[in-house]
Amino acid sequence: MGLDLSADPIALTAALVDIPSVSRDERRIADEIEAALRTQAPHLEVIRNGDAVLARTNLGRPARVLLAGHIDTVPIADNLPSRIVDGEMYGCGTSDMKSGDAVFLHLAATIAEPVHDITLVMYDCEEIESTANGLGRIERELIDWLAVDVAILGEPSGGYIEAGCQGTIRLVISASGTRAHSARSWLGDNAVHKLGAVLDRLSSYEARSVDIDGCVYREGLSAVRIEGGIAGNVIPDVASVTVNFRFAPDRSVEQAVAHVHEVFAGLDVGIELTDAAPGALPGLTRPAAAALVEAAGGQVRAKYGWTDVARFAALGIPAVNYGPGDPNLAHRVDERVPVAAITAATDMLRRYLTT
Repeated sequence: MGLDLSADPIALTAALVDIPSVSRDERRIADEIEAALRTQAPHLEVIRNGDAVLARTNLGRPARVLLAGHIDTVPIADNLPSRIVDGEMYGCGTSDMKSGDAVFLHLAATIAEPVHDITLVMYDCEEIESTANGLGRIERELIDWLAVDVAILGEPSGGYIEAGCQGTIRLVISASGTRAHSARSWLGDNAVHKLGAVLDRLSSYEARSVDIDGCVYREGLSAVRIEGGIAGNVIPDVASVTVNFRFAPDRSVEQAVAHVHEVFAGLDVGIELTDAAPGALPGLTRPAAAALVEAAGGQVRAKYGWTDVARFAALGIPAVNYGPGDPNLAHRVDERVPVAAITAATDMLRRYLTT
C-alpha cells in the first residue's frame, strides 16, 4: 500500500518514518513519494531528479513559496518502526525531518488553489557530506525550480520560524618550536606552551550578538580540537588547536576569517582556514516572508547552526527553517516528535498558503 497524502499528517509521518531511508539509500522512499504525487495531486507538475522528487503548481500567483525537505536520515539505531507513546511519535527521522516532510507533502497535495504558487522539493543526501547533497545537485541541474520568493525548509525548529542561519568557519592555529629531551628542556622551544596564549584569548573572547530583522544571532569562537606532543620525554616542536567560529549572517566568510586573524594578532602562530560555509540573512521584511511571520503569530527566532537555507541566501532568496520537530532530539536513539506539533505546523502553514 502506498502513501496516502490526504491522510492526517500524523499518520503520514508514521508511514514515512517506517520507510528506511538512510543517506544514499533513498530510492524506495523517493519512489513512494513520486508515485503518490503523480496519482493523488493532478494539479501539480511532478519531476524526478536522482532520488529527489520535485512538484509545483503553475497558477500564475504573484508569489511562489518553496517547501523543501530532505528525505534521508542518519543511520537507524534500532528505532524503527515508529510508535506513539504519551502523545509523542518515536522513530528514526521523526524529528529530523520526516514530520516536516509529511506536513509539506500533505499541504502540497491537498491545497489545489493556494494563494501563493507552491514548489515542493523532497531531496536526498542532506545528512552526509555537502558534495552529495541533493539540493546542491538540483541547484546545478534544475535552477529554474528554485526561482521562488521565499523558501521554507522543514528542519526541526520546535514550531518556531528559525530565520536565516549562522555561518561557520574552521581554522587550524599552529605553533612551532624546537624538539629536545625533556630532561634538558632549556635546549628546546615548547610548541604546546605557545598555544597557551591562544587559549587565553579564546577564554576571554566576548561573543557579539546581532539583531537582524528582530532575530538575535549570538556568535561563538571556540576551540574544538587540540593536538601536540611526541612522547613523554620529548619537548614537542609542533602543536595546533582547531577553532570553530560561528558567526552572524551579517558577516561574509572573508570578514569572519579576517576577524579571527584580528583576535590572534601578534601571536607567534600560523592560521590556516580548513572549512567554511556562509550564513544566511533572514530577509523577513520581504512581503512573502513577512506574511509567513504574520501567519506564525510572530513566533520567530534566529537559527543557531548552519542549514541549507544558506544555499537560498546565496541565490538572494529569503529562507527560514520551520518544522514540528525539536532540533535537540535529532539523531538520538530516542528521537521523537509531539504529534500535536505536527498538527500545529500543518494548521499554521495551511493558513499561510490559503489566506
